[in-house]
Amino acid sequence: MTDTGEKLRCDACPVMCYIAPGQTGACDRYANDAGRIVRTDPVVMLSHTVEAGGRIVPFAARDWDGAPVPADAFVTGIGSGTTYPDYKPAPFIIASQVDGADMVTVVTEAIFSYCGVTVTIDTDRFLGPEGAVVWVQGEPIGQVTTAEYGSQMLSLGGVHHLTGGTKAEGRITCAALLALCNGEAVELVIDGGSTVVVQAGQAPIVDGLRERRMRVGCGSATIGMFAMQWQGLVDEVVVVDDHITGVVSEHQAGKVIGWPPSGIRIKGHRSTPGRYFKVSEPGQGWGGTRLSDPLEILGEWNPKKGARPGLRLLMVSTTGEQYAYYVLDDSLQPVRQDLPQDLKASVELIDENCESSLCTVLFVGGAGGSLRAGVAKNPVRLTRSVQGGATRLTSGGAETYVWPGGGITFMVDVTRLPKGAFGYVPTPALVAPLEFTLPRAEYLAMGGHEENIRTLDQSVAEGGEYPTAARVTPWP
Repeated sequence: MTDTGEKLRCDACPVMCYIAPGQTGACDRYANDAGRIVRTDPVVMLSHTVEAGGRIVPFAARDWDGAPVPADAFVTGIGSGTTYPDYKPAPFIIASQVDGADMVTVVTEAIFSYCGVTVTIDTDRFLGPEGAVVWVQGEPIGQVTTAEYGSQMLSLGGVHHLTGGTKAEGRITCAALLALCNGEAVELVIDGGSTVVVQAGQAPIVDGLRERRMRVGCGSATIGMFAMQWQGLVDEVVVVDDHITGVVSEHQAGKVIGWPPSGIRIKGHRSTPGRYFKVSEPGQGWGGTRLSDPLEILGEWNPKKGARPGLRLLMVSTTGEQYAYYVLDDSLQPVRQDLPQDLKASVELIDENCESSLCTVLFVGGAGGSLRAGVAKNPVRLTRSVQGGATRLTSGGAETYVWPGGGITFMVDVTRLPKGAFGYVPTPALVAPLEFTLPRAEYLAMGGHEENIRTLDQSVAEGGEYPTAARVTPWP
């Protein structure tokens, strides 16, 4: 930091703010406190033994005797400070013993220009075509990607949206990512699709309606699960689904249990017996189709293949949300009737087997850059150690998945981190906590900053580069 009269220049990120006394920088993470730069948030320590409410403990206090910190405390990167401009060692390099082995945990807040989030939205409703642009406050921040089983996926952020567009695009992308990573709700508008409110760990709100459940499976899977429940109660069952619509009398499950043919004909692309693609365009109706009337997918009934007056037909969606019961009249036209009581249980069983709809937010960041120099003097050895599994990478104490390939690209479920774990700098970029844990001998072999290794007690007594408090909290 550089003193320029009353203001101090903070070097914790590339913005290099001049901060007046009593004020914070543009990121709200660092402040000028009586002529010194301080970290405004406490360092977060996780403990399995701390009481549920957590507590603030003295940090870098001269009279600290070590008593307030639980023995199993794990110092996270949350509130720790950063290595920027990365020539200097990480804020905390902590020695410990794990089952008798000498270990080192290197703790830092990493600045990520190369980052984004993958959002999984549990819904059967059509949100938008693959590749469609996702907008926030009129700025593009990502796109729709491939749909998965009962969920639809969005890829948001990334360096091209953060730094490759207009200033407004970068600023809004950064703000949206920060909110999503910290568990806040963000409204997304999808080209050619829906407006969706996404919040990690909460049900999505699609066009103003809160989702309750995701589908039990595709139409074929639903028949495989529940064909036995329908046998003897109804003569035909069609499970309407945007991806694979199922017909029980033709399906292999029906054949195996001896279900007789019904003479039904489905308008769609027949894949294998009892499985049909493209019965309708995607939409907000039955089973994620545009259908409000499921009879639209039926052709003429064939009496030579089992169709007859009085034949009973159940049509149901993959969530049990929509269902209808019909009986064929003398001209083999389906006439809607009330659902018999003995069939209600089967529809309710579909509903019961649907899991609750949730939004999942996975932070994805590239940690293979200059921040590695804050860990080791030979950064590529850190990369190889992480890729080889010798170094354990966590984010705010949460387990991460490290992608194969070059560099250190990792992914973490944001709900597994303590609240408020993510920050930002107005470059724009996100700030995420990182912890590298590895054997002490391997740390020294990769060129680790041996002179900066401290015990937990020493770290608490001495503090980091920037004065701050420390908060001990239970593991999420």
